[in-house]
Amino acid sequence: MAESLILRAPAKLNLMLHITGRRDDGYHLLETVFQFIDLVDHIEFISNDEGSIERLPGNSPLDAAEDILLTTATMLQSRFQVDQGVSISIDKRIPVGGGLGGGSSDAAACLLALNRLWGLDLSLDQLAGIGLELGADVPVFVRGRSAWASGIGEALQAIDIEQPIYLVIDPKVAVSTAQIFAARELTRNCDPITIRAFLRGSGSNVCEPVVRKLYPQVGEAIDWLNQHATARMSGTGACVFAAIDSLEQAEVVKSRVPRQWDAYVTRAMNCSPVHQQLGLLD
Repeated sequence: MAESLILRAPAKLNLMLHITGRRDDGYHLLETVFQFIDLVDHIEFISNDEGSIERLPGNSPLDAAEDILLTTATMLQSRFQVDQGVSISIDKRIPVGGGLGGGSSDAAACLLALNRLWGLDLSLDQLAGIGLELGADVPVFVRGRSAWASGIGEALQAIDIEQPIYLVIDPKVAVSTAQIFAARELTRNCDPITIRAFLRGSGSNVCEPVVRKLYPQVGEAIDWLNQHATARMSGTGACVFAAIDSLEQAEVVKSRVPRQWDAYVTRAMNCSPVHQQLGLLD
């Protein structure tokens, strides 16, 4: 019998991003803080007994061959020799390629949904391990908690931090993460800091100067938002954000955002709505 789930897969912000070194395999060693926001993709999963994995009509801007939801479902089905299949549709609301982790969040939602629909009974640890194969940011979405992250982003320690209103601006430019991490001028020798130091105000995004140089539109968005509150860039960009004192004030600032950019008034969340929907919170 077909069963279905509709999950709200959240975006994330990197509240800071330091690079402390580089592994022999080329991966960068990071320190970062992940926090979710209530900008979400709505994804429906409908199981079937035929074993087919298909994408239903939706608004995904990606070709099926590039769709991480289909990739994730196919990997899980093959690895655990699942006879069931799934049909997936998405109402995509998180900007693609903006540094908000939309693809990683969708992949994590798929792992969690199919674990339930297909009765796999995998633990969060097991799902996070599978998620890491799909992308370094997937495990934090699998675990569903705001987190201090280290390693290549997979070593996670859940933290509870303030949950402000954030105004997020998408300057609508596609930033190449690979290009940013390959840049010679990128700072790769940050001294490690502690969670306590971060909570006291330490931490920055070392990718920002490189992105400013290579993608001046992002720098323009940061400078504009800095007129209203302290602006930061999420991940390797392109989206930038600032904490605003109130919902009303955030809406006022949003109304003034230049028309060539998209803007979102969001609220921070320390727990993923996917985990709330699936009853996975402690």
